[in-house]
Amino acid sequence: MPDLSVGTYCIPAGGVDTQSPHTEDEIYVVTSGRARIVTPDGEAEVGPGAVIFVPTGEEHRFVDITEDLTLLVVFGPAYGSRATSHA
Repeated sequence: MPDLSVGTYCIPAGGVDTQSPHTEDEIYVVTSGRARIVTPDGEAEVGPGAVIFVPTGEEHRFVDITEDLTLLVVFGPAYGSRATSHA
């Protein structure tokens, strides 16, 4: 099982983030665009250079996307590697 996976996630300006909580920890790096991220602990403005950590299972959503948002996303362990395990 790979320890990490990496990809990009893009949401156009005015778009809707429909993702659900993941079974892996995530790190987002905003490469372009502007929005807010909302989590159970609060919300924050994000823009180029922002680094965001989201722990396994945490609800999170990008909202108020005012400029096309492009994110580099790193999953640990690899995305989907825990999806089939049932505790």
